Amino acid sequence: MGSNLNEFANRTVVVTGASAGVGRAITHRFARAGARLGLIARDAEALCSVQEEVERLGGSAVIAPADVADADALFAAADHIRDAFGPIDVWINDAMVTVFSPVWEITPDEFRRVTEVTYLGFVHGTLAALRDMRPRDRGTIIQIGSALAYRGIPLQSAYCGAKHAIRGFTDSLRSELLHARSRIKLSIVELPAVNTPQFDWARTHMGQQPRPVPPVVQPEVIAEWVFRDACNPHRETWIGWSTLKVILANMLLPEFLDHYLARKVVTAQQTRVPVSPMRRDNLDEPVHHLHRTRGSFDREASAEAIAIPGPVARIAPVAAGVLALIAVAFLARGGERRR
Repeated sequence: MGSNLNEFANRTVVVTGASAGVGRAITHRFARAGARLGLIARDAEALCSVQEEVERLGGSAVIAPADVADADALFAAADHIRDAFGPIDVWINDAMVTVFSPVWEITPDEFRRVTEVTYLGFVHGTLAALRDMRPRDRGTIIQIGSALAYRGIPLQSAYCGAKHAIRGFTDSLRSELLHARSRIKLSIVELPAVNTPQFDWARTHMGQQPRPVPPVVQPEVIAEWVFRDACNPHRETWIGWSTLKVILANMLLPEFLDHYLARKVVTAQQTRVPVSPMRRDNLDEPVHHLHRTRGSFDREASAEAIAIPGPVARIAPVAAGVLALIAVAFLARGGERRR
């Protein structure tokens, strides 16, 4: 998908969570467009590997190891990237962690850690981007969201809560930028299930290994749509039919979805493979040997997905509702005339 022309030559793009999964795929896509990439994640060794990949693909990169939960460390990372490459043109917030567990088995410290990385990490990254962009009144900030920002699912309450918070924070900021007549662009991209290493290294309190809820797409698909959004920012983009269906179903039939998810999605997030007692997770520290772009579900992951701007997607249920009301009114008038 997409071209390999140097659309981003001499433009600086920062990616948090750049060491694996969607973040790593995004760095590859921008590297093929000739971008200068600032790579942020906790694991310096993994970032060095990504830096080598970026340079082989035609981009350039500087690494800035930092935990996005630490605001001062993230601001320092942004300063390091700006000193190396100049002003930041695009900032992409992607870093995340999660815990698979019923709510009553997650500890307060685990909730706090997921929130600090997956929500406050986006806040810190956005603040760092704004520090650079506001004096110039230009730049683009892209938040990597999820369909779960609209609809929480069982076993991922901490993550879903953080993604909901990202959407609320982003909407508030967007209104403030509009009030200030700012030219800074702000986008949020809502993802479906993606074949990334998170299912191999996320903390879990379940008996079986975690897995994404089908249908699953490859991280390169997300990277392509994020790249397109950077070229032509939308307020919001929904990627994949599953994202579209989940968000619209929750708008129209939330109680039905409560029961459907209760019946189907607890088991749908677990494989038949028991969790090993030797399993390590990345909640507090990186798992060095698992950094890669794709996860363990290549066989079922699709290499393509639709993407629809959120405002366009919302027209469908509104139009359906209007047509239904018109049909009811027409039938009622017909009945009155017959009487």
